[in-house]
Amino acid sequence: MKKSMLIIEDNSFMKALLGNLFSLHFDVKTVSNGFEALEWLYEGNMPNVIISDIVMPEMDGFEFLKNIRGSTFFNSIPLVMLSGVDKSNDRIKCLQLGANDYVIKPFNPEELTIRVQNLLKTA
Repeated sequence: MKKSMLIIEDNSFMKALLGNLFSLHFDVKTVSNGFEALEWLYEGNMPNVIISDIVMPEMDGFEFLKNIRGSTFFNSIPLVMLSGVDKSNDRIKCLQLGANDYVIKPFNPEELTIRVQNLLKTA
């Protein structure tokens, strides 16, 4: 049985790219913001890993991360943050809030895949 992945990304091109990249090895669910992601999780879905953009409408990645890490049900799901902004204080904030990894866009697909695989090995 395939592992499941939740991808939170508001850019349709990036959402499709990530979905295609991981769909061979994961059952992929894509949503456009943190609010939609929380709704999906609260419906009883439990992904093996989450990849989330930071800059999104309605609920950004920081707020989503706070919600997930504050939840007793979802706080142990490995989570990779994606950002088009390479700012040290954003990386630090994400890591302090409980992100397992932080990857800058544009990213190398092979590197992102390996980072996700490594997270799942240690989860």
